Amino acid sequence: MFYQDGCSWLFPDAFADYVSVIPKGERADMIAAYYKRLTSEDPFVQVEAARAWSAWEGRTLSLLPDFDRERQFSEDYYALAFARIESHYFVNRGFFDTDDQLLRNAGRLKDIPGVIVHGRYDVVTPVKNAFDLASAWPQADLRVVPDAGHAMTEPGIVHELIAATRIFAGN
Repeated sequence: MFYQDGCSWLFPDAFADYVSVIPKGERADMIAAYYKRLTSEDPFVQVEAARAWSAWEGRTLSLLPDFDRERQFSEDYYALAFARIESHYFVNRGFFDTDDQLLRNAGRLKDIPGVIVHGRYDVVTPVKNAFDLASAWPQADLRVVPDAGHAMTEPGIVHELIAATRIFAGN
């Protein structure tokens, strides 16, 4: 899991910064600990948590570092909005009834064509998720970008998204 463990093995320095704002006794559930701070009445607590949450993601999104993105993700207003939206989503389990709901219901897409674009080195949502979805969605064309992570701005991701758009536009 990206916010708890796993990616921390690849980015231990960034993860150390991410966990540093959470007391050791609350680290068993980082999302809950962050949500508590992001919804605190204390603006200092909110901003401190938002910067750490957003910087963690900003530092791990792409195959290669993007220092402009890391700076942007650490700016107060961006960090607050980003971290609050994401933590709200995760605290509510993505608004799914079960963890496997998307895959279990993928059969509903059986007659709908689609393209799944995913970076090979995505540490936020590993490529296995895209592979499992493509396996459950017969009309999906899975395109794994060999030199990309999670960020939609990576050149290979951009290329595949444009190519997919052109296919569905009939070009």
